[in-house]
Amino acid sequence: MDLAAVPSYFLERLGQARLAPGSSVSLASLSCALLIACAIIAARRYRKSRRIHARTLIRALFPKSIVLSRSTLTDVGYLYFNIFVFGIVFGWALLSYEMLSRTIVDQLTALFGPMPPAPLPALVSRTIITVMLFLAYELGYWLNHYLSHRVPFLWEFHKVHHSATVLTPLTNFRVHPIYMCIFLNILALFIGAANGFGDYIFGLATHQYLLSENNIILVFFIYLYVHLQHTQLWISFTGWLGHLLMSPAHHQIHHSRDPAHFNKNLGSCLALWDWMFGTLYVPAAERERLDFGVEPDRVGAHTIWGELIAPFGRAGLLIGRRLERRSPQPVALAAPEREEAY
Repeated sequence: MDLAAVPSYFLERLGQARLAPGSSVSLASLSCALLIACAIIAARRYRKSRRIHARTLIRALFPKSIVLSRSTLTDVGYLYFNIFVFGIVFGWALLSYEMLSRTIVDQLTALFGPMPPAPLPALVSRTIITVMLFLAYELGYWLNHYLSHRVPFLWEFHKVHHSATVLTPLTNFRVHPIYMCIFLNILALFIGAANGFGDYIFGLATHQYLLSENNIILVFFIYLYVHLQHTQLWISFTGWLGHLLMSPAHHQIHHSRDPAHFNKNLGSCLALWDWMFGTLYVPAAERERLDFGVEPDRVGAHTIWGELIAPFGRAGLLIGRRLERRSPQPVALAAPEREEAY
């Protein structure tokens, strides 16, 4: 790799992340989240007949205890790591969902024969495939998240995300590279399968609606409330809506240290799969008292060693113990019986 090109690559990646409107960390989506948060805080103060000042809003949105937290500084480091280093080192490890999609179309065609093109307007077929791929993304996200909480080996890498003791929109990037590799490969399987099935049903390649290479429905939810899931702002969806959508309060419950909240609310934008598979916890309308952070006082918390390197050691120990339990134990030879003297 040409080292002289590294700075330009970094600037290009940063520009894509910040300026592309469909990026998960774009300035546009973060600004939208900020405006929504301001509107909610102002509306709540208005209902309580309290004055609304810019200074009050700033203190509510950016409390010093969160902004200056060691956890927040670690989130900033993870942001740049994921924007720059991850794309260089780990991009080769990802499955190609396009290749998987073509393989599924070929296999279905071999089994059932080719399908004639569906007599649907492009708007309808593209809308359907856009919804299908969004649901596939959500299901893949849920399954990966479920396995990351239930499989001890995977939990050691996902635990990095749950080590955050305060939540900010940047906490979304607090993920271990191993977790991210597994996550993206699972997504490739689900999205590739859904896309291949859709292309076969419609009888031709049908493209979803995208914004900056991201599914337009996913982008809509990012602008609406996904950034607010990793904040201290309590916005809860209750009733039937709380069974369909993953409100910010849903995800804050997911990060809670309360055992009653463990392994709950594993979806991204939707609560639908959690509802179907029994992992849903619908938050109350009024704020619940929550504490965040797995093992917040452990040695190495919020450090490169503790968050990036140590998980390999802990995961290796788990594998070693599992292998020891499965290995056959040596059979002890019985001592020969002594003859009795008569």
